[in-house]
Amino acid sequence: MTMMTTKTWMSRALQGAAALVLAGGLQAAWAATDLAGGPAKNQLDLHPPITKIASEVQGLHYFMLIVCLVIFLAVFGVMFYSIVKHRKSVGAKSANFHESVAVEIAWTIVPFIIVVVMGLMATKTVVAMKDTSNADLTIKTTGYQWKWGYDYLKGEGEGIGFVSTLDVNQRNMSDAGKPEGADYLLKVDNPLVVPVNKKIRIITTANDVIHSWMVPAFAVKQDAIPGFVRDTWFRAEKTGDFYGQCVELCGKEHAYMPIHVKVLSAEDYTKWVDAKKKEMAAKADDPSKVWTLEALAARGEKIYAANCAVCHKADGKGAGPIKALDGSAIVMDTDHAKQIAILLNGANNGTMPAWKTLSDTEIAAVITYTKNTWSNKTGQIVQPAEIVAARK
Repeated sequence: MTMMTTKTWMSRALQGAAALVLAGGLQAAWAATDLAGGPAKNQLDLHPPITKIASEVQGLHYFMLIVCLVIFLAVFGVMFYSIVKHRKSVGAKSANFHESVAVEIAWTIVPFIIVVVMGLMATKTVVAMKDTSNADLTIKTTGYQWKWGYDYLKGEGEGIGFVSTLDVNQRNMSDAGKPEGADYLLKVDNPLVVPVNKKIRIITTANDVIHSWMVPAFAVKQDAIPGFVRDTWFRAEKTGDFYGQCVELCGKEHAYMPIHVKVLSAEDYTKWVDAKKKEMAAKADDPSKVWTLEALAARGEKIYAANCAVCHKADGKGAGPIKALDGSAIVMDTDHAKQIAILLNGANNGTMPAWKTLSDTEIAAVITYTKNTWSNKTGQIVQPAEIVAARK
C-alpha cells in the first residue's frame, strides 16, 4: 500500500514538473518577438534574403527540398503500394525473377541525372560565393575571445578600425536571468557599418582560437582561423540592421559574441566615415603626453566599463575562472610590466584575451584605474610611454 502511494505521488510529481516546464517554455515562446534583420518568432524558414547570393541559396534550398520530397514519395509510395496490393491475405503470389536489365539501367541513370543537375546548380552558386574580386570595400575581421575587431583596409573608410563587443547591459541581463528585448544578446557597442549596393569583401582571421563570422540574411559564413586568412563577400541590397553570431564553439563566452551589420545609404555611409575619422582623430592621443593620476583614472573607468566589466565585474571581484582585480597581487605590484604584459598578450590560454587593439593611452588609463580603485589604493600611475616601450 505504501509502495503504491509512493509511486502514485512520484508519478503525479513528474507530471506536474513536466507541466511546469511546458508552461514555462510556452510562456518564453509567447514572450519572444521578431527582430528585423535577425531571428523571428517561431521561425521555420531561412532568413529573408538581403543579397543575391542569399536569394540563390534560398532557391537551392527549396529546389533540393522538392527533389528529396518527390523521391521520398515515389520510393515509399511504390513500397507501400506493393505491401498493400501484393499481400498474402489477398492471395498474391510472389514473383520469381532473377534480374531486369531495364530496371538496373533506370535506377542507375535517373539518380545520376538528378545528382548532376543538383550539383551544377549548387556549383554555380558556390563559385559566385567565392568570387571576392573587384570589391568596393575590404574589411579585415578578426575574431577575439570574445569580440570582433574590424579594420577597413581598402575603399571609402580606409584606416578606420574598432572593436565590436556585446553591450554591457545585455550581459548584465544574462547574468540576472532576465532577458529583455528582441535584440537580446545581439546588441553590440560598435556595429560594422557598410554602404548599400556595394561589394564588401570580408577578410577573416583570429587572434586566439577558431571563430566563425556568420550573417544569415547575407548567406555569409566564413571561419576565422589563427594564422590563416580566409575571405568572403556580400552586397546588401537593402538598408537596415542585420544580425549574426559566432558559429564556432570558441570558449565559455561563445554565446556572447554577436555580429551586428548596419547597412546605410551611400550618403549616410559617407557621413558615418567622416564622423568616425573625426572621432578617431580626437582619441589619437600623443603617447609622450604625461597625464595626472586623476585624469588617467577617469578615462580608464570608461574603458573598463566598456571592455573589462563584462568579465571582471564592475566591482572587480571577477567570477569563476575570471580572477578578481580587487586585491590582485599583480595589479598592486609596483612592477608595472607584469600587468602591461597581460593586457598586451593575454593570459591563461586565452581566458584573458589580448587587448593590443586599444591605444597606448587607453591601456595606460585602464591599468591606472585598476591600480587606484576599489581597495587598490596604490597611488601608482602608468603613463602611455610605458605601453609604447612594452610593445617594442
